[in-house]
Amino acid sequence: MLPPIHLWGLSAPLEPLGGGHRNAVFRTSELAQDLVFKSTRRTEAQLRWLTPVHDAAEAVGFTVPRLIHTQDGRLGAEGWTCEPLIDGRPFQPEDLPQIAERMDAFHRNASELPQRPDFRSSRDLLAETSGGDVDLCALPADLLALCRKAWGALDGEIGVIHGDLTAGNLIQTEAGPALIDWDEARRDDLAFDALRTRPETATAPEKTAALAWEVACSWQIEPDHAALVARVLKTRV
Repeated sequence: MLPPIHLWGLSAPLEPLGGGHRNAVFRTSELAQDLVFKSTRRTEAQLRWLTPVHDAAEAVGFTVPRLIHTQDGRLGAEGWTCEPLIDGRPFQPEDLPQIAERMDAFHRNASELPQRPDFRSSRDLLAETSGGDVDLCALPADLLALCRKAWGALDGEIGVIHGDLTAGNLIQTEAGPALIDWDEARRDDLAFDALRTRPETATAPEKTAALAWEVACSWQIEPDHAALVARVLKTRV
């Protein structure tokens, strides 16, 4: 299914973009400023929550893909969002430490922002059963116990995190680093971001908690991937 670009007042050729594991992604061509359309499961409230988060990221020097409103003022329509196409050089995994201090500054900037609507942090999920992409009721009992045990070992600072801080979501532009794909952003333990930017200081419990999160948030959306990660998790907890 193609995105309904007419709701943004557009008519342009579309071509699929790779790299979206959970979402369909298309880009336009032949526009003065080409755009990216992504399928989304997020509600309007969850999309609007990103505005102050992006403000905090831009304030420390990140370029971010601001969501573009439809003609009637929505950020999402019929399960799709629209954002500018950002050109540049892809990051490599070894480049991630270059943004460590910038991410620390972002975390400070966004520290007082509320939780994303209907999301839960890993700490919340020690008692709650669902939030965002996580539905712990769908997990087998043994995996549920392992995930909660892993998250219970975290005791770091809570704040807004990007949540999917991989090299694939960073682009080096002429204006500096661009950080894209904020789909998994939420309030949670800052270690989920920091273990990517400062891998040398990441602790074993932090790495295990990240594996548990990957299992929980992928269980229904990417079951094969979740099953592979679960096998690794079982050797760690």
